[in-house]
Amino acid sequence: MSLSILDEKLWFPSVKNATYNGLLAIGGDLSEDRLILAYRSGIFPWFDGDLPFWWSPDPRFVLFPDQLKISKSMRQVLRSNRFQFRINTAFEKVIHNCKTIKRDDQDGTWITNKVERAYINLYEKGYAFSAETWQDEILVGGLYGIRLGKVFFGESMFSFVSNASKFAFIQYVLELGKEGISLIDCQLYTKHLESLGACMISRETFISMLKVYIS
Repeated sequence: MSLSILDEKLWFPSVKNATYNGLLAIGGDLSEDRLILAYRSGIFPWFDGDLPFWWSPDPRFVLFPDQLKISKSMRQVLRSNRFQFRINTAFEKVIHNCKTIKRDDQDGTWITNKVERAYINLYEKGYAFSAETWQDEILVGGLYGIRLGKVFFGESMFSFVSNASKFAFIQYVLELGKEGISLIDCQLYTKHLESLGACMISRETFISMLKVYIS
């Protein structure tokens, strides 16, 4: 199966052309139009060096808001006054922290300077959102992603203190559910998100849902 090389023309190949691990295409840019087209098509970017790599894995890891699982210990955290939850008050700080925080399972980050700038642009255009955990007026955790129609596409999260990112995630899923969001894209499997209720669905089902939930 041949891998598509993208140029300035705005298009993506069929997701059915993706490799076994979900890699679909290489190249192109991170313009607003291309990124929105990608998400609408069930595709997301990761970087390797200077080039964007475009992915559409099968199966897809997702969370339905009404299937969110909250452990007893996290319910206690939610009821306490330990953290404060905010939305879109520090987007640039959130994505920068996601970019720079050291992770045990990664040697580096896919969030390059180009990616950071591109998603800040989407935030300024009203597409990207940050969910934030604050403690004593200090940003200690959070996540960001893209919202289109009734779908939220999660991108990355960070935490400087225990349970901070999980707090932001749970609070935001509860808020998104109230606002009518039907599907949260988690992209690839993690044990952490599985414990919160995320599950695998086929790519075909995922794409079908996008067509319904994104007008």
